[in-house]
Amino acid sequence: MKLIWLGHGGFRLQTGDTTILIDPWLTGNPMLEDHQHEAATAGTTHILLTHAHFDHVADVLGLAKHLSVPIIGQYDLMGFWGETEGVETLGFNKGGTVEVGDTRVSMVPASHSNTFSTRDGLRTAGSEVGYMIQAEGHMIYVSGDTDIMADMDWMGDYYRPDIGILSAGGHFTMDMKAAAYAAKRYFAFKTVIPCHYRTFPLLEQSAQDLIDGLPGVNVIEPQVLKEIEF
Repeated sequence: MKLIWLGHGGFRLQTGDTTILIDPWLTGNPMLEDHQHEAATAGTTHILLTHAHFDHVADVLGLAKHLSVPIIGQYDLMGFWGETEGVETLGFNKGGTVEVGDTRVSMVPASHSNTFSTRDGLRTAGSEVGYMIQAEGHMIYVSGDTDIMADMDWMGDYYRPDIGILSAGGHFTMDMKAAAYAAKRYFAFKTVIPCHYRTFPLLEQSAQDLIDGLPGVNVIEPQVLKEIEF
């Protein structure tokens, strides 16, 4: 299994014959150069979306149409896009689990907001979510944009993820100290990968507080388009 950071909150997960883009933000992403877009998206079989803010969704419809792949996410937004955008979608909801190629993806809560822009102003796009992804003997928690929340207690106990991909840049999500607190209190991760940081000056630029707060855990500061293999 290979995990590749696309900068900000975006990842590419490769397992077996399945390649999932998670929250792929390409156009305008300060961390991903234009000439890297093809490498980031080649071979994609599915797109997985946590919520509809521009820094997660800006390229999703275009990629789905260009690559002829389904978008998977929260039921309300998937239903809307399926009806209005001519794309294949798979909508489900918190508590649900779907088979996505070689993986099982379970939707879990997040604590954030979820809107997208229209000509008539902002519109709500269902609810923000995270995911538990089961693949190749691992359980990966993709937090999506979130703060610390009490739901992490049962999520950690029930799913027992060994890998945590945590949005930890602060301002819009947990910061590094808060992510370390959540990881230590609610989970028993072997590996933690921070994201949603370094993109803009107002976000955290280093994961040192996360590293310091999680002794004994393998905290990996990802590099764009560099494979992390499990």
